[in-house]
Amino acid sequence: MTRATHEGPGSLTLAEMKEFAGFSAATQRYIRRSLDVAFDRKDAIALWSRDAVEVTSIDAQYLFYARLPDIKALVPDSAVLQDAEPFLAQLITLSAFDLGQGPIACFAAYRFLYERLLGPDARPWLPAAFCAAAAMPHVPPSKRKILLQSISEAAVTATGWSKRPPSFYPEWVDKVEAGSSRAY
Repeated sequence: MTRATHEGPGSLTLAEMKEFAGFSAATQRYIRRSLDVAFDRKDAIALWSRDAVEVTSIDAQYLFYARLPDIKALVPDSAVLQDAEPFLAQLITLSAFDLGQGPIACFAAYRFLYERLLGPDARPWLPAAFCAAAAMPHVPPSKRKILLQSISEAAVTATGWSKRPPSFYPEWVDKVEAGSSRAY
């Protein structure tokens, strides 16, 4: 006997949380930082920079992410190539920046981040943008290979994509000292 399962919003959020937990600590950190930059949630430089190199990286990210509203407005409603060109050109450039930073090491992490940056309507375009950005010459050949091997056949050949918006947007969590307890 089979039992019908109903996936409510809670179970989908939990699945997103589990997916995020499966990423490396560096990838999780970069995704949280990126969402802070994109949505101006917190002062990303004050929160995330550990040295001058990270300050420079976050400054550059602010400049690249300033394009997000324009890119999001260009998400095509159809697969017509003329509609895709202005969107994909900008999406590939932004994607190449993020992949060049290092912590996004696979398509799943890239998709997780970009679904949140651009929304569900961008999903059909993410495999193409990822592959193009991963093949850029500024990405070291060894990393290019790892990135391109990380995209599954299912992602490349999907016939349809969910229109459900993501529900889990990870944020910075302050560390709690071991042994400390709070009464609530």
